[in-house]
Amino acid sequence: MRVVSTVAELRSILGECRAAKKTIGLVPTMGALHNGHASLVERSVAGNDVTVVSIFVNPTQFNDKNDLMNYPRNVEADCALLDTLNADIAFVPEVEEMYPEPDTRVFNFAPLDSVMEGPFRPGHFNGVAQIVSKLFYAVEPDRAYFGEKDFQQLAIIREMVRQLSLNIEIVGCPIVREADGLAMSSRNMLLSAEERERALIISRTLFKSAEYAREHSLAATKSFVEEAINAVDGFRLEYFQIVDGNTLQPVGEWDDSNYIVGCIALFCGKIRLIDNIKYKEVK
Repeated sequence: MRVVSTVAELRSILGECRAAKKTIGLVPTMGALHNGHASLVERSVAGNDVTVVSIFVNPTQFNDKNDLMNYPRNVEADCALLDTLNADIAFVPEVEEMYPEPDTRVFNFAPLDSVMEGPFRPGHFNGVAQIVSKLFYAVEPDRAYFGEKDFQQLAIIREMVRQLSLNIEIVGCPIVREADGLAMSSRNMLLSAEERERALIISRTLFKSAEYAREHSLAATKSFVEEAINAVDGFRLEYFQIVDGNTLQPVGEWDDSNYIVGCIALFCGKIRLIDNIKYKEVK
């Protein structure tokens, strides 16, 4: 596996790959890799001739400077893992490489970014669009892989690709969970042992709500989750929204859509965690 730190070198290598008619897959990450990331890399390796994994903690998508400062980083371990997964290129740029000058682009994703994460993380999705579009322009992948845990982000990246008329297939990959059900996240390593145990209540509540939903209204199901989470000491719920899986807009009844997802964000102690569950999905 090659470790590359500049866009120029990356484009040079990939230019040769394209000239040889090789397909290119991209897995954008912020590092602190876990098995959820590994599943994305495996999908890319299986579906493309060349797999690029970017490792870059993007400052423009953090609206909390402390969150940016405390975000876990371990590039050496990340590259060692990627090597075992048969990734071809690890792209590990410095901030100055990706932002030689301020990125003043402003994207409009309304109404996708006006719900859920939007009100709580102003500017977050604009920052995501800035860095992901930069990566897309640098790599020019045939396919790019994103996890469904960041459900809203996935929808917004698809919209960005549409707006920019990019010929890139966006591949959404299922949530990968620990054996006990906790959705894998780089932030999990910041939890204390007690918080890690408490965090299990999130997925357990969502799983129970899926059963509850079979015999109860959407409003009752929403209340069921909110009440269960609010009853836990050390939790601070930011939102639980039940939305149309395509538009991300809240739905009021189970019959309002054939694709319905429940999305949650909360603080477990000082660590912000997200998760989601699909209530309806017509294949």
